[in-house]
Amino acid sequence: MPLRPGDPVRLGAYDLIGRLGQGGMGTVFLARAADRAMVAIKMVRPEFADDPEFRDRFRSEVTRAEQVPPFSTAAVLDADPEHTPPYLVVEYVDGPSLTALVEKQGPLTGASLQGVAVGIATALTAIHSAGVIHRDLKPGNVLFALGGIKVIDFGIARAFEATSRHTRTDQMVGTVAYMAPERLDPAFGEEVTAAADVFAWGAVITYAATTHTPFAGESPTVTAMRILTQPPDTSGVPEPLRGIVERALAKYPEDRPTARELLDLLLDSQTRPAPRVVAPPPSPSPPPPDVVDLDVPPSHRKARGSRLRRVTVAAASVVALLTAGLVGLHQSHVLGGGPSESSPSSPAAQATPVDARAAILAGERRFSIQLGNTDGFFMLDDRNDELDVSDGTGSRSQFVLKPVGVDYVIRSLSNEGYAGPEICLGVKIDPDEEEAPVVGATCNPTKGTLFSLVATGKKDARGRPTYSIHNEYGWVLWDADHKRSEVNEVGEPQFADKYTLVDRGEL
Repeated sequence: MPLRPGDPVRLGAYDLIGRLGQGGMGTVFLARAADRAMVAIKMVRPEFADDPEFRDRFRSEVTRAEQVPPFSTAAVLDADPEHTPPYLVVEYVDGPSLTALVEKQGPLTGASLQGVAVGIATALTAIHSAGVIHRDLKPGNVLFALGGIKVIDFGIARAFEATSRHTRTDQMVGTVAYMAPERLDPAFGEEVTAAADVFAWGAVITYAATTHTPFAGESPTVTAMRILTQPPDTSGVPEPLRGIVERALAKYPEDRPTARELLDLLLDSQTRPAPRVVAPPPSPSPPPPDVVDLDVPPSHRKARGSRLRRVTVAAASVVALLTAGLVGLHQSHVLGGGPSESSPSSPAAQATPVDARAAILAGERRFSIQLGNTDGFFMLDDRNDELDVSDGTGSRSQFVLKPVGVDYVIRSLSNEGYAGPEICLGVKIDPDEEEAPVVGATCNPTKGTLFSLVATGKKDARGRPTYSIHNEYGWVLWDADHKRSEVNEVGEPQFADKYTLVDRGEL
């Protein structure tokens, strides 16, 4: 993807030539080194870069990540923790992610699935042997290169998570669907160890084999509850791989194999089946209210009695944390995690989102577009002729984003509740007219309907972040004198109009 206005064109000795993605930790650029080799550069987000403690942790974690053997991993090539902002340079892997592959081709089977399982286990063995914990293993961080599987983004999540904890209570880096129980509740383990990566491996392989995660729920909150209290759903994972996956998904870290043992089990499974952890049959009567049935080996039940009695309380605490926004859920489009699992129709999804702004950008909440520091809001009129301005009431002044890569189609809710095609914003180009207004259009992603939201770094009078809206044809502007919108190049982005995305609630 091309660089956006405001993106740097050079970091240290590297020339930036495009964007590869954006997440909760920063933006990833495609760059060219002095020797003309292509590399990937992760530029840290400003809020992290301003924390001197983060720079120290970042420096330490990068040093350890550089010690990871570069087989089955994207090698760490360079870093500058002192640069403003700090950045990390890694090997550029020119291949699709596991997420993209499964979405395009469906579940993996046979040798392809076994190869992915072995490849990721090999990468974890290399990572853990260097004393590094990945902490954010997920399908989006598994890439298919010419030489085989490459695992990326390892070893630096700890620095980001520590900073998040310093600034926001109990925030965690990662995607809930791949988090081990001890990351959600210390009753399962006081510290996050390499065993958390093994659990994530089990969730990733389940996804690769079935297109769903083993604890998938209607919302992140429900998913977290299932991770803490339910056996995994591994139906669809073929034997003998299924037995190994279930061992990796054990609730307690001490019951999981190490990465090295995992690799041995995978290789041995070609000649003999691995033992399975079988969930107990459903109880004919419900358990006592302070106890949750977990699949715990008999040898551990006595020692863990007190911990098991705390699971229900812990699960309720996780719900409270998720609902109050204290656990950071990184969305794939904006914050670097997997896609949201929430369903607007489910009761569990009715809780206040973790971050309304992030949910808006992920296409999960409705919003209005407020013009600068005015009381006016964009509105699509009844005929969908052209953007107008209103007081912000009613569905005609409400929109929802549909992410398309790093850009968006902006859907109007003006016809909400009525049968008919969806209406989105688009640029009307007429060779005989000088102006190019924003009008109602079909919702197909085209040059005229794809917009990017560019954070200005400025806030409105109420302290809310503002954005400029950009399109292939230019910046979205409002001509107050003629009361009409137009899209036009205005030179430097700081001169573009600024808008606030005002949350209007769930879809």
